[in-house]
Amino acid sequence: MKRHATATWTGTGKDGYGQISTQSGILEQVYFSFTSRFGEVPGTNPEELIAAAHASCFTMKLSFVLNEAGFTAELLETRCHITFENAVITESHLIVKAKVSRISQETFDACIKETELYGPVSRMLNARIFIEASLVK
Repeated sequence: MKRHATATWTGTGKDGYGQISTQSGILEQVYFSFTSRFGEVPGTNPEELIAAAHASCFTMKLSFVLNEAGFTAELLETRCHITFENAVITESHLIVKAKVSRISQETFDACIKETELYGPVSRMLNARIFIEASLVK
């Protein structure tokens, strides 16, 4: 499988702007700029897109890992915070909430660890990955 996205840019780094589109069409000429990255102007930015990729990938992989362990999640919710410091993405902080009937904390923790080690986006990132995971009722 191969997927692609296309970004265009016009102007200088600080005063210019860009647009990003994805193969699926879910993002179609979505605006991004210096101010949408470092300020509060509407638009996306690379860190937000990485956070979305990591959260969605981790959640899907965790679902597979849980299934392999004999469990089906009623709900998995993952929030991802990407830290960008000194022009480097230094950390991906995942906050996972899971509703999984009959699973022990020990088994859940083992599933989280396996997902962290073998999730495709987790493996791609060259950053610290910090995970807070909790079972909810």
